[in-house]
Amino acid sequence: MEGRLKALRLRSNWDDAVLVCAKCSKKLDGGFGPRGRQPLAKALRKHLRLKKGRKARAGIVEVKCLGVCPKGAVTVLNGAASREWLIVPAGMALDAVAAELGLEDQPAA
Repeated sequence: MEGRLKALRLRSNWDDAVLVCAKCSKKLDGGFGPRGRQPLAKALRKHLRLKKGRKARAGIVEVKCLGVCPKGAVTVLNGAASREWLIVPAGMALDAVAAELGLEDQPAA
């Protein structure tokens, strides 16, 4: 039966896949966005005006835990540059976060 199973491929428009630690975000209870109340993933998606799902030009995905647990910050990485992880402190400007992740040059969709 194993020989009959086949992996399926799905297409996405993502140029970048950004992984955001959900555990860090939960500990902060917000910390980003105009009023400082949004989790980083949601605030960054809105700031970059990304479409939903595979149609977006970049994917911002919350993952359970990345294993680095900074105080007062969120661990983030861009899969396109996976050797460099970021520790993003609460309240950091979203323009600066996008620039650090290499997302600032992309046109809004």
